[in-house]
Amino acid sequence: MNINLNLIPLLGTNSGDFNHFPDDPEFADIIQKAEQAIENGVFPERISQGSSGSYFVKDPKGKIIGVFKPKSEEPYGHLNPKWTKYFHKLCCPCCFGRGCLVPNQGYLSEAAASLVDTKLGLGVVPKTKVVYLASETFHYNAIDRAKSRGKKYALEKVPKVGRRFHRVGLPPKVGSFQMFVEGYHEADYWLRRFEAEPLPENIRKQLQAQFEHLVVLDYVIRNTGEGDAEWPENCPDCCIKIAAIDNGLAFPFKHPDEWRAYPFHWAWLPQAKVPFSQETRDLVLSRLSDMNFVQDLCEDLYEMFKTDKGFDKTMFERQMSVMRGQVLNLTQALKDGKSPIQLVQMPRVVVERSRSGGQGRVVTLGNAFTQTFHCKRPFFSSW
Repeated sequence: MNINLNLIPLLGTNSGDFNHFPDDPEFADIIQKAEQAIENGVFPERISQGSSGSYFVKDPKGKIIGVFKPKSEEPYGHLNPKWTKYFHKLCCPCCFGRGCLVPNQGYLSEAAASLVDTKLGLGVVPKTKVVYLASETFHYNAIDRAKSRGKKYALEKVPKVGRRFHRVGLPPKVGSFQMFVEGYHEADYWLRRFEAEPLPENIRKQLQAQFEHLVVLDYVIRNTGEGDAEWPENCPDCCIKIAAIDNGLAFPFKHPDEWRAYPFHWAWLPQAKVPFSQETRDLVLSRLSDMNFVQDLCEDLYEMFKTDKGFDKTMFERQMSVMRGQVLNLTQALKDGKSPIQLVQMPRVVVERSRSGGQGRVVTLGNAFTQTFHCKRPFFSSW
């Protein structure tokens, strides 16, 4: 006896039971298309690049609409399909990962970067949110796959028993879903071309403005990755638009102070020597200098981060202390008319909630926070 599983209203048969975005109907529609595609057999495709499991997600017509990065398949995840990283972690645990980051939190970092981008009005991060998806092409362990096959078999052979299952298919995975940007090249492609072909003045100004938006984002979230960005394929002939697409190595709980400094790779570009423009100062300075705005941002991030099963409030507070310090430095740099390269050369700061018994050079910021200069530097340092 053949039974259409899609016609049986079982709770939790797909990831749609977890994904609700009432305040963002456009994003909700994208996720619904992704779920419909998976139900129709148009499965996400694993991306070969990178050190973890990430997937191109498609709509029912097979068009790529997003990139999904499951938590369980991150470099620290127990289901990371990239075996080279597994042996790296197994054989050289002391050299694996970044000691300044909370392990296995990359998906939250991706979504949080999008939140910061939106709150500051920068417009460089494609919309990214935390979603749940299930697909046969994701990396599951043998037990989950065996359970799924057993439940489907029971549902086909003994429908009365099968209807009692909470879920029939594979368990949904939580991860970050970033909307796909079409027609873009990697930044290095255009930077090499710009060196050979001088830009018209109006295009140069657009490039500088977008570059400054990227700098603001990267600095506030203290991105320790390479900060991958992509630009449109027909860049010189249209408006410049940068897409900051890789933000999974941000929001450290301390400034890098062990082996590597993880410098900002844009600091060596010629655009980094130009002082921040008045347009950029007008866009973000009033927000960043408002402690109420910064506190609201921290609270929004708290609502996002606390959904993680491994959430640690103390560690989160340390992450926010680093971010507040970055905001403080950036605010001062914008007020003083500094350039991005001068910004990254400023002393590293941590702004913590006030508590007694503080050590080191501490300056009280009102009654709520204290500022501490982070003096320890990594063994290999660029600045």
